[in-house]
Amino acid sequence: MHLQIKKQGRAGLIAIVTALVAGLAATTLTSCSSSSDQASEVTELTIYSGRSEEFIAPFFAQWEAESGIKLNIRYGDSAELAAQILEEGSNSPADLFLSQDAGSLGAVAMAELFTSLPEGVASDIPAEYIDSDRRWVGITGRARVFAYNPNSLKVLPTSITDLTQSVYKGKLGIAPTNASFQAFVTALIENKGETFAQKWLEDLKANDVKIYPKNGAIVEAIDKNEISIGLVNHYYTWEISEALGRPINAKNGFFAPGDLGNLINVSGAGVLASSKKYAASQDLINFLTSTSTQAEFVTKTHEYSLISSAAAPEDLPQLLEIGAPSIDLDVLKNIKATQDLLVKVGLL
Repeated sequence: MHLQIKKQGRAGLIAIVTALVAGLAATTLTSCSSSSDQASEVTELTIYSGRSEEFIAPFFAQWEAESGIKLNIRYGDSAELAAQILEEGSNSPADLFLSQDAGSLGAVAMAELFTSLPEGVASDIPAEYIDSDRRWVGITGRARVFAYNPNSLKVLPTSITDLTQSVYKGKLGIAPTNASFQAFVTALIENKGETFAQKWLEDLKANDVKIYPKNGAIVEAIDKNEISIGLVNHYYTWEISEALGRPINAKNGFFAPGDLGNLINVSGAGVLASSKKYAASQDLINFLTSTSTQAEFVTKTHEYSLISSAAAPEDLPQLLEIGAPSIDLDVLKNIKATQDLLVKVGLL
């Protein structure tokens, strides 16, 4: 702004300065209220949560009690909620999207519907679990494993390619509609190519693979000895055991170090660019990624904390000991190609 002040009396000069200060103050107040709200001024946040209500709701309730901010939460499948956000675009009522996998977060980020998060948000989370442009951050770690019945399965696979062998014919369970399975297949396509991924899926189908609606159903089927092995996330054996109130006939197994079957995915969160409640949304993310809350995730949901110094869930190796493949989580956003491939081979 350029000001031109002509010669005038003292009273006139004072009037100009007073008007200038008042104008700057009004501009500053308007800017702060429209683009960088104070969390203390927010009374409600709207969250689209792909995380199961059973496990994430207690954490939301704790933050509500501490912050005094009411959360309006829409629960659903991560991929479906991501599709809803893409359809709503800049008119989405959501302030924050919490997903159970990086692929759904990446799809929203690719559409430029997230705002970039400052360096001070989720500052204890390592860079490998954060989008390269900080449009979303990881909250918990989820390792892919094969769950198996030790009473009926004596030959354990060392690679995902082993699962197409006759020894596993009719014994393997997968959940093709599940976001975590689709993220794994996306990583397979990115790492080995679509031709390889298609043949592997076709070979599984030819080997009489059993289809289930979700990971928990796979573990339940293993416990009942309906199948002997299944591809799931690591915490489902714990969840089913807790739900049944007894030890189950299912254990977690890991493939050889570096195998794609050991993929580590993350649940995570991003703040919608269309939201004006940035400070409050960032405060919630900081709560979920704090040392104390991360420790609670480990004990209460059996997920991995992403903080490097944190303890692993009971009876599981540390994240760095799993032998996970080197995969950039950003590539997991290409879920449309994966879904098309699953339809093509008849698994969706």
